[in-house]
Order: sequence, then C-alpha cells, then structure tokens
Amino acid sequence: MKNYIIADEWNIIESGFDAHLNKISESLFSIGNGRMGQRANFEESYSGETLQGNYVAGVYYPDKTRVGWWKNGYPEYFAKVLNAINWIGLHIVIEGETLDLAKTKVSDFKRVLDMKAGVLIRTFTAELNSGKKVKVQATRLYSIADDEISALHYHLTALNFDGTIEIAAFIDGDVKNQDANYDEKFWDEVTQKQEKSTDYLVLRTKKTEFEVCTASNTTIFVNGNLQNLKSGARDKYLEKTATFSVKQDSTVEIYKIVATISSQNYEKTELLDAAKTSVNKAIAKGFKTLLAEQAEAWATKWQDSDIVIDGDVAAQQAIRFNIFQLNQTYTGKDARLNIGPKGFTGEKYGGSTYWDTEAYCIPFYLSTSPEDVAKNLLIYRYKQLDKAIENAQKLGFNKGAALYPMVTMNGEECHNEWEITFEEIHRNGAIAFAIFNYIRYTGNQAYLAEYGLEVLIGIARFWKQRVNWSADKNQYVMLGVTGPNEYENNINNNWYTNKLASWCLTYAIEATEIVKVTAPDQYARIQAKISLDEATEFAEWTDIAENMYYPYDEKAAVFLQQDGYMDKEQILVKDLPASERPLNQKWSWDRILRSCFIKQADVLQGMYFFEDEFDQETLQRNFTFYENRTVHESSLSPCVHSILAAKLNDEEKAYEFYLRTARLDLDDYNNDTEDGLHITSMAGTWMSIVEGFAGMRVRNGQLKFNPFLPKNWTSFSFTVGFRGVALKVSIAAGQITIINHSGETVTIGIFNELHQITPGEQVITYQELV
Repeated sequence: MKNYIIADEWNIIESGFDAHLNKISESLFSIGNGRMGQRANFEESYSGETLQGNYVAGVYYPDKTRVGWWKNGYPEYFAKVLNAINWIGLHIVIEGETLDLAKTKVSDFKRVLDMKAGVLIRTFTAELNSGKKVKVQATRLYSIADDEISALHYHLTALNFDGTIEIAAFIDGDVKNQDANYDEKFWDEVTQKQEKSTDYLVLRTKKTEFEVCTASNTTIFVNGNLQNLKSGARDKYLEKTATFSVKQDSTVEIYKIVATISSQNYEKTELLDAAKTSVNKAIAKGFKTLLAEQAEAWATKWQDSDIVIDGDVAAQQAIRFNIFQLNQTYTGKDARLNIGPKGFTGEKYGGSTYWDTEAYCIPFYLSTSPEDVAKNLLIYRYKQLDKAIENAQKLGFNKGAALYPMVTMNGEECHNEWEITFEEIHRNGAIAFAIFNYIRYTGNQAYLAEYGLEVLIGIARFWKQRVNWSADKNQYVMLGVTGPNEYENNINNNWYTNKLASWCLTYAIEATEIVKVTAPDQYARIQAKISLDEATEFAEWTDIAENMYYPYDEKAAVFLQQDGYMDKEQILVKDLPASERPLNQKWSWDRILRSCFIKQADVLQGMYFFEDEFDQETLQRNFTFYENRTVHESSLSPCVHSILAAKLNDEEKAYEFYLRTARLDLDDYNNDTEDGLHITSMAGTWMSIVEGFAGMRVRNGQLKFNPFLPKNWTSFSFTVGFRGVALKVSIAAGQITIINHSGETVTIGIFNELHQITPGEQVITYQELV
C-alpha cells in the first residue's frame, strides 16, 4: 500500500517526483469530461516508464481474441476503447538538450488535481546535464462546459542561462494500445490539414471505421511576444514549431486549445468543418475564459453531488476524489455511452460495459443527477436487447430469451474468458434489478411500458431455460455458474445467482401486471411484438420461483455460497500470512479455486439487494461468516460490506471498509492503480456513506434515513435529489437535519418516524446516533 498523496480536502497532491510512482500518478491525476479523457501524461518528452493514454468515449476496436483452445460460442474479439490522438505533446530542446524528466535533475516537483475547479496543475524545476535550469508550470483541462474542448497552458522560465530554445507542439496519431493482443495499431489516417496556427488530423479506426478529428490550435509567446510558427507533418503526425533566443528570466508561454470530435456525432464528410467551428469558438474565448467556464460548471456539479465530512481530512479527500472521477467519466448526455470500470484512466477491461454499472453506479446518478442521466444508462441496455437475444441464441437458448453480455460495446458479448462469458450470468439479474431500483427511486412506472418490460421478459425467459429440475432435490437447480465471487468457477447452485433468478421471474410478472393496468395499449403492443404467452409462461416462472433450491448449512445457520462450499478447508482470512496476499498475485489459480476464500461479496451482495427479506440476526450470522472468509481482492467488495456493517450497527467495520473502498486507488491498496482507477467501485464509496452511514433507503415511495456518525467525524452532509425534490442532509452527534430546497412538500422517514417538510423548511431530529 502506497501513502504518498498529501491529504487535502479539495486537491490531490503529489510532492516530489519519483519515477517508480509515475504510472500510478498518471492514473490518479487523470482528467476527462464524459466525452473523452486522458491519463496525466507529461506534455514534454518523457523517456521513463509511462502508459500514454488519451481516450474518446464509444470509439472502439474489436481486437481479435487470443485463446489457446477455441470453444464453441467463444466471442471472436475483445472490444477496446482506443488510445487516440495525443494532443498534449511538446518537444522542447534547450541549447541542444531535450527537456525530459527521466534524464534531468528534478526539484520542486508538485502535481495537483484541483477537483473544485476541474484542472490539473504541475510545477517543477529541471536542471539539464549542462547545468541549465528551467521552471515550468503546466495547466490542463477537459471542459465539461463544452465536451468537445480540451486545453493546456505551459509556462516555462529560463532560470540561469541565455540561449536558444526549440519547441515543437504536436498532435500524434501514430499510437497504439498497450494491451493490443497482437501489437497492432488500430488507426489509419484519413486526412490532414494545416493552417497558420491550427492543425487538423482525421483518423479512422480499422474494422469499425469510426472517424475522429482533432483540431489543435497552438500559440507561443516569449516575454509576451507572439512567435511565428512553422508547420511540419508526417504520417498521422502534425506539428507547429518555433525557434527563438531567450535570456535569463525570460518566460515562454505555450497555449494549445483543442477540439476533438467523432463520427458518432457528425457525418464523416462534416468532421473537418465541425472541428474548425468548435475550435474557433474556443479560441475566441481564450484559455482564461475556458478555465472560468470549467470552474463554474464544476461548481454546479459539486452543488448537486458533494459530500462534506468534518473532522477527517483523509476521508473527505477520498470521497471527493471518487465523486470527481464519477462526474468526469459519465455525464449522461448520450444514451449510447456507458461507464467502463477504468473510465478514461487506463486500458484494463477495455473500457467496455460490465454489470458494475447497474449494480453500483445507478444509485449515485439517481441521487446526484437529473433523472434522465440514470435513465440513459438503462436505455443503453434496452437498445441492445436484440443483441442480448442473439447472444443467448449462440449459447443454445431460444424463444426470445435474452442473455446480456458480461463485456460489451455494442451489445455483443466480447469477453474471452469462458468461466465469465458462459457462467457469470448473474449480470442478467443486475440489469433487471437496476430497472426495479430506478422505478423505486423515481416513481416513473411509465418506464416499464416504454422500455423496461421487454428487457425484464427477455431476462425471465433466459432464467426459465437456464434452470433444470432436480429429481434428487425435488427442486429447481442451476448448474455450472460463477457468482460475483470469481474465486469459484463452474460451481452449482450459487446462492446469489439462484436468488436473483427467482426474483427476476417474480418481478417480470409484477411489472407486466403494472403495465397492463397503467398502459393497456402499450401492453398489447409488447405482447404482440414478443409473442408473450402470459398464462403458460407466468405459470412456469411462478413454479420456478416458488421451488428454487438454495444451499443452506444447518450447523452454521447460513446460506451457502454454493453446493459443496463446506467441503473446503475452512481457514479464516485472519490466519492468512500477509506475505501471501493478495492471493491473485501470490497463489496459483488452482490453489485459489480449492480454497474457501472469497474474492468479493457474493451471498452478501444478495442480502444487500434484498435486505428487507432478512432479519438482523440472519444478516449478522451471514455477515460474520462470510466476512471472515472474504479477502476483498475485487474493488467492488468493501462497499457492500461497509453498508451491511452499518446496518448491523458495527461502526468499526463500516468505517474500516469505507476507508478501504474510498482510498483504494489513492493508497494503491491492491497494487494495481497504475493500470487505471476503479471508477465503478467509486460509486460504491458514495453508497457506503449515503446508504451506509446515513442509512438512506426508499420504502413505500418515501426516502428514509437511519444514520449513525463515525467516531472519527464531527459531522457529514450531502445533497440528494428525489422525485423532483432537493434535500440537504446533515448528520452530527445525536442530530440529523434535513432542509427541503425545493418547491414541493415531501414526506421523509427519520428514525422510523415520518416528517412532512414543506418548501424551504428544515426538520431537526435528535436521537443518540449509535
């Protein structure tokens, strides 16, 4: 675990340059705007270890799968969001020496991610081998006010010399993904164009034929005087160059204002003109105005989504870091986009969509963004329903059964690990639960008729065909699956998967009844479209739901993760030597599969989803049993344990797991931050506070709170939006205050008592918070 990030409420701060930590910092200081984003690579040349990464949402390549033994049904490719045109590049030569922090003496290095204003700032002093010294400050942004625009300001001061400086400000499309299966480059050049101060480069992806145009405007000033620029070009590369003399204390300022647009939003024949219009609009504003717009746009984001913690700077920094990354990864403007587990911070997982979105991210966006943001995440799946049905057909299912992919860009399964692609089918249930969760929170039952019901029925049809009747058990069973705990493969009767399947079947019937009553015309349309045989299918689904088998251990009085779990040697995590963890880096896969150790919440994930079905004693028994066996080597695990520990009034555990999930990347807890940040688990961090410590739930169409205050905190507060009402919730010792900032009266449950809060009113309730 690393601990080099300085604690600060609003900033991520790295002081001093350590090349061994650079790739971790490149992840931590990443910036984006929902449409595109970039790792915190240096503007100037850097010959040290780095992962160059600049990504455009939705632009991907179907990289051919590498497997040693092809099995029927294997996806043919693994989709990857592509490393795109590097627009920040500056090649700076001082009297024949290249400015390169891997080859110079670096002092006064400081990197700051200003989360309040949404900018990345880096300062340093570099001493070249000749003894010449320069001082640099670089400021970079990805505008969320205009998501086609990014910009940087690079300020260099000659500290102790007179001499000549050569600068090449370039855009480079001759890039590749580090994780390319066959070391292939994925871009072809379409066209390039150069004007006096602006370069235009259009590239096309191989196979998928997306086109992306980058328009880069460069201006260079020496002591305030604008320099003349020369143009240079080669394949997939354009530059603006300037050579000039400086004296000691001279200042050099480089501005790059860049528009990046793609054929997702413009006709290919219009890309150049559209890029020119976009970049010229930004140029007219200037860098200072772009900075001001960015700060204003982020102020609005923070007003809706900030969590304020008093008394614990490390916790405050962590939650803001998580919220910042979520807001710059997904804005909800485009229903074609989704949330990759690494966002714009790295290439692991290919930038594709996983079940993380539905299980973890939906609650965050429901509470902190307009309703359409979460709705667009659901519509993304609705639009891919036909592909989900095709995916199921490839595996032998029929009659409209839908199996959503484990990994996807366009709805087609593109994950090449068989135990996940074929067996981790619980992702279907997470998608159905997200529909339920959205409707529960928003009250928007019309969504069922518009989009949701068809998805729910397709999923129910899959579960019906995926189970089989066991004459031995006299119940329905589900064989050959992998649950959320991926340290178990190809097992029978995973409790969580069986539970989720039964619930999906029941909820599909309930949803149908709602649509029949509220939108009969829509129901008739859907019934005809999907050939729903209500009498026969509903009877079958009900029979399965009522007769599903759930593994249970009578002696321990706990739900068993799967059949045969107690056959494993029951070693507790506390008895594992620290030198043997993380298991996935220290043990063979065979040894992991034979052990009782759990990668992430599995049974407890189901108990989190369906907590109202279990009393405190049952929850406590299962929590204690599985927590003692869970190694939390998935980023998605600690948040669920934190929420359940809070419900069980276990303050110490709840806080421990909150801090672990909140600072997972900041402290490089699992030694993998250099690959990119764990964006989707960051939503779980938000859940740990709002659903965990604040105890927020939706019950019977009302928000309810049952909070406690971690002993390390003086107070904490946050804002949630709920059915058109904005509520400010503040929790201190023995007190919860809720202010209604909307124009409607709302009924809120606090400590099991209902309170009506009129517009502008606040209610203060006192109770000893455990």
